[in-house]
Amino acid sequence: MPAANAVEGLARLDHETVDHRFKALPPDAEGLTVGELAAQRRSLFTGGFTTPVLALSAESLEHNLALLETYTERHGLAFAPHGKTSMSPQLFARQLERGAWGITAAAPHQLRVYRAHGIQRIFLANELVDAVALRWLAGELERDPDFRFICYVDSVRGVELMDEALRGAARTVDVVVELGAGEGARTGARSEADCTAVADAVAATPALRLVGVGGYEGEVPDANPERVRDWLHRLVSLAVSFDQDGRFANADEIVVSAGGSAWFDLVAEVFAEFPELSRPLLKLLRSGAYVSHDDGHYKHLTPFNRVPEEGALEPAFRLWAQVVSRPSRQQAFANAGKRDAAYDLDLPEAQVVRDARDGSVRPAAGITVTGLSDQHAWLRTDEDADLEVGDWIGMGLSHPCTSFDKWQLIPVVEADGTVTDYIRTFF
Repeated sequence: MPAANAVEGLARLDHETVDHRFKALPPDAEGLTVGELAAQRRSLFTGGFTTPVLALSAESLEHNLALLETYTERHGLAFAPHGKTSMSPQLFARQLERGAWGITAAAPHQLRVYRAHGIQRIFLANELVDAVALRWLAGELERDPDFRFICYVDSVRGVELMDEALRGAARTVDVVVELGAGEGARTGARSEADCTAVADAVAATPALRLVGVGGYEGEVPDANPERVRDWLHRLVSLAVSFDQDGRFANADEIVVSAGGSAWFDLVAEVFAEFPELSRPLLKLLRSGAYVSHDDGHYKHLTPFNRVPEEGALEPAFRLWAQVVSRPSRQQAFANAGKRDAAYDLDLPEAQVVRDARDGSVRPAAGITVTGLSDQHAWLRTDEDADLEVGDWIGMGLSHPCTSFDKWQLIPVVEADGTVTDYIRTFF
């Protein structure tokens, strides 16, 4: 799929009609295109938006995109951010503009979204054994000679299934052997001997080409810096051993991939120690949550906490809800719940209150989110907390992946409240 299709795909998003499918958009915008609504530069607070409404900070998005661009450049890493975080072609385009090598995926339907929007390099961080998906992939590779695709293999049986589905395909499928993070961890071959058996199976089929090794250090059991470093050294040693054995003889470059959002500093550190190999080395980082960051889980685990001299990510999400009930001085309810906010890792954090009378904004002092129903946030309030029915409450969220997936069209908002764009998601 030529790069021109990426531009066409994004243009189609601009021409999509605003209607009831999209939560929180102004009712009087019905019938406009998304592009036309964005051009009006409405205020999130006075421009007709209804609550609850999720907003992304324009400034924080730009900051985070720029930070990972310079970080990966500084450490000699290629970057394929995990697209399952946002499933937003517009953000993919911005990541690619910021130097990303490609975009990482996890499931076949994500591949179809990526290709529909012209993504030319995809790393699938999973073993792909679905015969229908493999035949579709073979067709994509045949239609577009510039399309680069790489996926995991972690079992001999998986290789057999891939070979069966791809028999007769015009192009081979590039694969990397996934080294598991340890016993009881997620996917991946559990030992170097298991990895070798998988590599032998790949060598025996003309449908696949071994181009590297990979894995996910975030699944190291009881992860700490020492255990993560040990696993990363195993991954490096596996790549070196495979290269010495001539297993990458058909590869143009050797791919070594790791890196979630918690330990990418250690990935950079250990990958910097690679010895010279027989072919050019592509050191591919896959961190994805950085694009929006958060006010909870990732705020606490980001590697930038360990290496503050490298910079700092900024939380870009804020969920605005309206107080709809104040039954007592100790309790209030806002109109955002599990259908609107991530809650799998942490509850939302009350941050600011926008006064319904005059639009002034104050800290959410003495206000705590204690639970979520489907469509309500439960708020515990101190006796003297300044909160009334009709006020808007701005909340920080935890876990980007389960924040994006509840919203199909998300306003991008400047610091003064001006909405400059809308991010379309495809979950």
